[in-house]
Amino acid sequence: MIRIFAPARSIAPWCLSLAATGIAIAACSSPPRQVDDARLRQADADTANWLTHGRTYSEQRYSPLKQVNDTSIARLGLAWSVDMQTLHGLEATPLVQDGVMYLTGTWSVVYALDARTGAQKWKFDPAASKDHDKFMCCGVVNRGVALYRGRVYVGTMDGRLIALDEQTGKPVWSVQTTPADSAYSITGAPRIAGGKVIIGNAGSEFVVRGYVSAYDAMTGTLSWRTYMVPGDPSKPVESAALGRAAKTWSGEWWKGGGGASPWDPIVYDPDLDLIYVGTANPSPWYPELRGTVAGDNLYGSSIVALDARTGEIVWHYQTTPGDAWDFDATQPIILANLTIGGTARRVLMQANKNAFFYVIDRATGKLISATPFASMTWATGIDSAGRPLIVQSAIASKAQGTVVTPANFGAHNWNPVSFSPTTGLAYLAVVDEGLDLHVVDPKFELRPTDRTLGRDPRYHGPLQAKVAAANPKGRLIAWDPVARREAWRVVHPVVRSGGTLSTAGNLVFQGRVDGIFAAYRATDGKALWQFDAGVGIAAGPIAYAVGDTEYVAVLSGPPALYSDPASRTGPNRVLVFALGGTAKLLPPPAPRDPIPTPNVKIAATTTELAEGGALFSAYCSRCHSFTSNLVKGGAVPDLRRTTAAVHATFDSIVLGGARRALGMPSFAKDLNAAQVRLIQAYVVDEAQRASKPTSGSTSR
Repeated sequence: MIRIFAPARSIAPWCLSLAATGIAIAACSSPPRQVDDARLRQADADTANWLTHGRTYSEQRYSPLKQVNDTSIARLGLAWSVDMQTLHGLEATPLVQDGVMYLTGTWSVVYALDARTGAQKWKFDPAASKDHDKFMCCGVVNRGVALYRGRVYVGTMDGRLIALDEQTGKPVWSVQTTPADSAYSITGAPRIAGGKVIIGNAGSEFVVRGYVSAYDAMTGTLSWRTYMVPGDPSKPVESAALGRAAKTWSGEWWKGGGGASPWDPIVYDPDLDLIYVGTANPSPWYPELRGTVAGDNLYGSSIVALDARTGEIVWHYQTTPGDAWDFDATQPIILANLTIGGTARRVLMQANKNAFFYVIDRATGKLISATPFASMTWATGIDSAGRPLIVQSAIASKAQGTVVTPANFGAHNWNPVSFSPTTGLAYLAVVDEGLDLHVVDPKFELRPTDRTLGRDPRYHGPLQAKVAAANPKGRLIAWDPVARREAWRVVHPVVRSGGTLSTAGNLVFQGRVDGIFAAYRATDGKALWQFDAGVGIAAGPIAYAVGDTEYVAVLSGPPALYSDPASRTGPNRVLVFALGGTAKLLPPPAPRDPIPTPNVKIAATTTELAEGGALFSAYCSRCHSFTSNLVKGGAVPDLRRTTAAVHATFDSIVLGGARRALGMPSFAKDLNAAQVRLIQAYVVDEAQRASKPTSGSTSR
């Protein structure tokens, strides 16, 4: 059902735009020229603005601005900042249109700020149910908005797509894109393609069937919907492509949804009129739990091209057939025109979670190259048909577990990648030598409201020692997609780092989880400048101009799952820099006091504590990490610090939903009182261990 709130607005046209020293200088009366199809297609020439997620339809995240360059960078300073009043992670890419910045924070809240000063013009809170946090894989994050014809579009964590008036922030229409109160969520930014708003969804850790939807941008009417995996075979198949895909599944896969949710990249090529999406893993994680016969499980862990008019699947390339490791293909997709082997090629590129860098013909889907950019043990290469040569011993089963590189957080993940047409290089964050333990739960049961990972949370064995001994390394690399090799690297002192921005000023900007925001020379990686934000950075930076001043902006605030010991949290901010900037930040929060000795006791046997730890791992650890809350007032409490008063109300919080308004969902459909007591006993035991300086590890 579509809810219409207000009629469409009429906005006056733009008057004049001049280009000087790489900055578009606007001379026009308000209101500004609206973002229409022509303006989006010509976004590369609109150097002052950042009108879509990757600045242009190509998603290259390359700015032609060069006022801030490799010689002037030393004068870059903080121009202004805004405290986003949250300690949850921030992942959004801000958009800038004619002096106004539009961005999202946590809980899918949208802000419009003066791009010159940071003054708030308006704020829209979609009032998403905080109880829905239960179905958010990786925090209550949102990656941004889309702009089109006087409207701002946002996807909400509870599955709505909302159109807002760009001048006032008032809703124009709203539509529920997913089944209400289901395990689906939206964290990705919408995209505009030929008058339609394109939106995907997340949730492949649960019983969901991923799909992409297109809505008329003016009315909110559904134009088409394309499922990424086949459904119940007793029902009519939606397309011939899904009929072919069904042959690659077995058993009763549809009861687990199938997964393959397209939760982040949506890229549009207006010349080919194709939309490209990356899909998540098939569900459940492990092939043995998905069907009786191993298969590719299309179109999971794939790059899929869709006809923008109809949603028809035109071609696909599956990066990880029969994915057994959570190697989603949901990393950034970049479009470029490259000369390869003396031939001009229209390509798309992706640095995949699985450690291959892919270059694919974007018209046909034919693989041009797939080259490792980090270590891997799950495959040894790519065969002549473009399929990975999978190491069979890397596939876990109920009979035997395994340890695999990359880890399930990937050699590269969602963090934005930039590509410079000047240098011909792609710039991206890399995690190398990460290990992941895969042990299939022999007692796995499919439950409609529960996660479908299928991992054995009770496993304690020799494979854990291998993971504990891992020494993952983080770095920034410049990748040459034509030569198929690394051009340069910067080794980081931390494992996790953020998205990148490249500019015509021969610069690459990137943040890290330890709070350092740095600029490097794009040609050789030499470090030229850095700023200590005091808070970790995962999001991608942007560059824009207002008047004759160029700005560089980035959001600080690492997601909860960034449990790197060096990660620094809250308060999270929008940070904006300019030459000569002199603004200051408040001092960072003080380190947390040691874990206090718990003042409650809960009797439990060793077996019960082990069971409590397994339940904690399955239901609590993705938010209540014992390593991520490193400062006072962390976004999600470290439960080892739970007071006696809170312990007294543990049941009412976990089962009764007493803290729903604060983002703590009820697990009444997943846990019973006896299980909650086991979790509570485990938490108290861990607090007891952590409060003793000589007790060694603080968690099992």
